[in-house]
Amino acid sequence: MNARGAGRGGSVDARPVRLGPRAVVALGLVSLIGVAAFGWPLLAGAGAGITDHAQDAPWLFAALLPLLVGVVIATIADGGVDAKAVAMLGVLAAVGAALRPLGAGTAGLEPMFFLMVLSGRVLGPGFGFVLGSVTMFASALLTGGVGPWMPFQMLAMGWFTLCAGLLPGADRLRGRGEVLMLAVYGFVAAFAYGTVMNLYGWTIVQGTASGVSFHPEDPVGENLVRFGAYVLATSLGWDLGRAVLTVVLTVTVGPTLLKALRRATRRAAFEAQVTFEGR
Repeated sequence: MNARGAGRGGSVDARPVRLGPRAVVALGLVSLIGVAAFGWPLLAGAGAGITDHAQDAPWLFAALLPLLVGVVIATIADGGVDAKAVAMLGVLAAVGAALRPLGAGTAGLEPMFFLMVLSGRVLGPGFGFVLGSVTMFASALLTGGVGPWMPFQMLAMGWFTLCAGLLPGADRLRGRGEVLMLAVYGFVAAFAYGTVMNLYGWTIVQGTASGVSFHPEDPVGENLVRFGAYVLATSLGWDLGRAVLTVVLTVTVGPTLLKALRRATRRAAFEAQVTFEGR
């Protein structure tokens, strides 16, 4: 009995989670719920009780968990996940959760972000989304950071890691060009993550300056201008620290870790076709 991969010379593809049609549908449902959860206050009227947005978290978490399980089940049904892929998911999530507290929240220094970029790149978008969400959940339990923001963080990190898996040239781009692309993505996406999370907090926080606070009765365009000013005034430095650290770790540690992740997936022989040969 031999396990044969589809790569050149019998090598195994280093992206274990193939994004099949059922997985795409499951990810689409999760993302639609996420977009609605983050963005609905912008479209709500003045009497919609925006400050109750924080109370949505238990309902969002209740919807998110079965949908995450649905993504995993869908990828299993599409032939993209086996027991070894689930084991790797657990290992990477544990490492990412352990990395997050190392920055101690100082100036946005969160080393887990570079691991999510590299893992999403090597292991694909479906695996990346589940990994990002599970890692954020595990790190919240580890650091005591469980609160109404947690399901929103899980969604944002899932998108962050998923998009790393969607970057071009996954099967052919290697070396400095790949590392540079991942560094640029990590820099931009670190700001995007902070901006998305700001959108959650901005619509429910009370007592901010009127020039940057959310006004439910105003048009979306005017509120978005205030939101831009809010981001610049409150979190630009924090997001910059996260982005710079992600770039530094990607450039310095990235090449070695990319090789290690690809070597691990090849040895695990994800999605290898099992054939029986007679003697």
